[in-house]
Amino acid sequence: MDIYTRYSPFIQDFIYRNQWQTLRGVQNAAGDAIFNTDLNVLLTASTASGKTEAAFFPILTLLDERPSATVGVLYIAPLKALINDQYDRLSAICEEANITVTRWHGDAPESQKRKLLKHPSGILQITPESLEALMIRKHGEIPSLFHDLRFIVVDEIHSLLRGDRGMQTFCLIERLCRLADCNPRRVGLSATIGSPQLAGRFLAAGSGRETIIPRFESKKDIWRLSMEHFYTTPPQSGEDAPSATSAADPALTYIYEHTQGHKCLIFTNSREECEAVCQVLRQYCEANHEKDRFLIHHGNLSASYRESAEEEMKDDDSFMSVCATATLELGIDIGRLERAFHIDAPFTVSGFLQRLGRTGRRGQPSEMWFVMREEHAESRAMLPETIPWYMLQGIALVQLYTEERFVEPPRTDRMPFSLLYHQTMSTLAASGEMTARQLASLVLPLSCFRRITQDDYKTLLQHLLKTGHIVRTENNGLIIGLEGERVVNNYKFFAVFQENIEYSVKADSQELGTIVKPPPAGEKIAIAGRVWVVDEIDHQRRIVYCTLVKGNIPAYFGDCPGDIHTRILERMHGVLKESKTYPYLKPHAVSRLAEARHSFEMSGMKDHPLIHLGGKMWALFPWLGTYAFLALERFLKLICAKRLGLKGLNSSRPYFMQFTMQVGESEFYDIVSQESRQDHSPMELLYPDENPIFEKYDEYLPPSLVRKGFAFGVLDFDGMKERVQGWTGATIYHSKSLMP
Repeated sequence: MDIYTRYSPFIQDFIYRNQWQTLRGVQNAAGDAIFNTDLNVLLTASTASGKTEAAFFPILTLLDERPSATVGVLYIAPLKALINDQYDRLSAICEEANITVTRWHGDAPESQKRKLLKHPSGILQITPESLEALMIRKHGEIPSLFHDLRFIVVDEIHSLLRGDRGMQTFCLIERLCRLADCNPRRVGLSATIGSPQLAGRFLAAGSGRETIIPRFESKKDIWRLSMEHFYTTPPQSGEDAPSATSAADPALTYIYEHTQGHKCLIFTNSREECEAVCQVLRQYCEANHEKDRFLIHHGNLSASYRESAEEEMKDDDSFMSVCATATLELGIDIGRLERAFHIDAPFTVSGFLQRLGRTGRRGQPSEMWFVMREEHAESRAMLPETIPWYMLQGIALVQLYTEERFVEPPRTDRMPFSLLYHQTMSTLAASGEMTARQLASLVLPLSCFRRITQDDYKTLLQHLLKTGHIVRTENNGLIIGLEGERVVNNYKFFAVFQENIEYSVKADSQELGTIVKPPPAGEKIAIAGRVWVVDEIDHQRRIVYCTLVKGNIPAYFGDCPGDIHTRILERMHGVLKESKTYPYLKPHAVSRLAEARHSFEMSGMKDHPLIHLGGKMWALFPWLGTYAFLALERFLKLICAKRLGLKGLNSSRPYFMQFTMQVGESEFYDIVSQESRQDHSPMELLYPDENPIFEKYDEYLPPSLVRKGFAFGVLDFDGMKERVQGWTGATIYHSKSLMP
């Protein structure tokens, strides 16, 4: 079938007006899947490949041929900026066919929303949080809004595959379809899917349909990559003596110079760093008597600031550059962008590909310049601190995709008790009084709660009754109580992702500063230039009480840096182990990698995960991802410490940990391997009386469920065990996956 001739005339006219010569492979394949099957569809194609048109041209054709009596298409996107961008594109396509397109989020006009409620039709664009609010506030109108819903399009679906927000989205989809008595097809769009089959099952969960993943020929990606390394002070790697440079930060000077006369994105890994980098670059403009040419974009800015940056990026004649976080990682059309810079390495292959994909639109190659920063190690620094971890991570991300096409797969093993609380309260807020049995029948069958038992749910409801989040009525029904109303009636309730909550750090009467997500009592934090041990955490008042301890060893002071997959750490080991060169490395980076490989070879790290640092001090390099590393850390402390004589364990997650112990290397391998083969439970990796608040609503859960969810749904106990069972005193450490 010729897909073009199958399109409605207004779609054909749009293609003609835009002078498209032929349809792309993804558009032909998507048209075939949507027109000729009744299945869900997962479209995976590179950024700027035409996925949006590929999905919507056949969907709009079907909607034009048989108009829906209600909203016909629900489009869910993770960012308001993405909705705003797609609104303009879809409105231009739909105008001739009189198909309405409505935005529904916090910054969208109220007049549009009122019009939709009176006359539901066409396409509704919405974020997961706004859909949650709609389900609660307009519960009675859901059937009239959606009973003839034909399609649900989930854009940038990869961003929803590894956390509570994605599970919330699909809970809402299941609840909406049940309430509106509709059975729409689902269409997922993404440029970076690690395991399409798993993602297809995730997309289909609860729909009663399978997912088809169309195959098609696509053009070969062409990249321009570079990676340079900078010490924050002279000399740079490969230089014999300090060069005559200014006192400015050499890495940011490099970015400042190479953005001049160009339109670029400058990605950082946090909003705090984003603010700091933008401030320094603007100071460089001022010092050089140059007009400010840097903008900023992150989630904590007002809509006016974000939208100003987005509009500037769409101007092809602009030479402004934007400092950004993940908010510009997703598929907003930002025009002819010349290159992206990335300070240090992203945490995921997916993030790297998404950020790279922001560039190279309109026929140009994608281009990214990695800028790796590092402080000179002190003269007495121990081995682990002399390894350029971020640079290795950046190389590993690139190599994993170019060599294996590896992208992180969906996380399907979670125990989302925090989301269970949220959806329980959302369901009660929307529906009003119901019995415990009725409530359980609405919540527990949702696909993402398949690992949660009826006993778990009974424990949750009993706790919520005890704490006043829900109350029992005279009719033996359940409604939201006063404590629950304080949570549900706050606009922040609609989001399940955790905002950064800062804790004040105090020692006696002294205010030391703030940290995010403090570790348990007994752990150490680094702040104000010293090391402190945590005595007590007041979660209600967000205060950490601590005591000064001696020493200047590295200390953990925050949460894990990101969900870094074990394959990335393994490939970092491979980067150090192999001798191959990488064509994108610039001179300083080449020299720094050579130094790191020499240290790696001379230290024995090549064949041993455990390195003797002198005396009773050891360093362990397990090459495990974030949550397997965290499980190993707790395994050593709580299960193996007595037999090892282990003390003073400090970690730089997920790269290495240092400690003292009374046994030697062979005994260490034997002991941890033996213990890993015992019948230990993940629950043994929790500290006594620990309540590991990890997700947003954990604080409202009974401690038993928080502990269970953390042990079985966060810690990668099996991944840790598989690794350490390969460590024995008789053999050195090898892993097939680490071989170059």
